[in-house]
Amino acid sequence: MDIASVGKVYQQLSKSNLHTLEPIYHKAVIFEDSAHRIEGWDELKRYFESLYANVRRCEFDVQEHQQVGENGFLTWTMRLEHPKLQGGKTVNVNGVSHLRFQDGLVIYHRDYFDLGEMLYENLPLLGSVIKCIKQRLGS
Repeated sequence: MDIASVGKVYQQLSKSNLHTLEPIYHKAVIFEDSAHRIEGWDELKRYFESLYANVRRCEFDVQEHQQVGENGFLTWTMRLEHPKLQGGKTVNVNGVSHLRFQDGLVIYHRDYFDLGEMLYENLPLLGSVIKCIKQRLGS
C-alpha cells in the first residue's frame, strides 16, 4: 500500500463501500482530526459508519500526494452535505492528511482542516457571528 493507493480509495469512498477502507488500515491504527482521536481499526470503522450514516454525501477530491519512505501526505477537498449544515447544501472543506505506514498498512492517519470552515461557519446564527469576526480580523 502506498499514498497514491490510499488517495484512490478515498476518492471512491461512499456510504455503500466503506468496507474498502479495511484493507488499507493497520489493526492498531491511530486516527486524529480536529475533533477526534481514535485508536484501533474497530473504533475507526465505527467512526466512519457513524459519519456516513448522518450525511447525505461526503466525497473527497484528492489534488496531490507525496510520499517519502513510510510517510505520506494527501491534499484534498471534501464535499460534504449534511442536513444541519447550510440547509443541506454542499460545504467544501480543504484539508491535508498525514499518513504513516507500517507493514504496508496505514498505522497513523492525521487530518488537518479548519473545523470552523467545516462546521461552525455553516451553523445557523453561529455561522454569521464567526464570519463577521473573521471579516473584522481581516481589515
